[in-house]
Amino acid sequence: MKKKAKIIILTVVTILWMAFIFSMSAKNSTQSSNISGGFTYNILNTFFSQFRSIDKTTQDSIVEGLQFIVRKSAHFLAYAILGGLCFENLSILDKLSKKKTFFIALLISVLYAISDEIHQYFVPGRACQFRDVMIDSCGALFGIAVIIILKKIVNKIKIIYNNKNTNKLN
Repeated sequence: MKKKAKIIILTVVTILWMAFIFSMSAKNSTQSSNISGGFTYNILNTFFSQFRSIDKTTQDSIVEGLQFIVRKSAHFLAYAILGGLCFENLSILDKLSKKKTFFIALLISVLYAISDEIHQYFVPGRACQFRDVMIDSCGALFGIAVIIILKKIVNKIKIIYNNKNTNKLN
């Protein structure tokens, strides 16, 4: 795929991902609880067959107890994806050092996390929480690290593959 096409596609995907994060943050507290509660219930129901045999009140109590973890994990994952997308998008430009690419991708993600929390302040039943900015920032850092590690692995595989092909020609 040509470099320009990659940049356009990654930019569009990154903007769409930011829009998805924004749309999830725009949900009021009831809508947000229903989404995370429904997700938690479905996970428990799918992976733990004994969960289905528990009475509804106990199920609801378990789901409610796990919702905090699910919500914060969703923050972390959403921003891990955003950080990875930003890093990869900037990497394709080849105009920045890897260090600058890392810091700019992280900065974009952190600034978006801050703006997202400010946005939530104006949504009924939601709050602007510094803790969420920190979780989001750690997620972005993790996503960037995953992309860096994956790129190193792919590059090593390419080197090994190219060396094997070169040795076959000799």
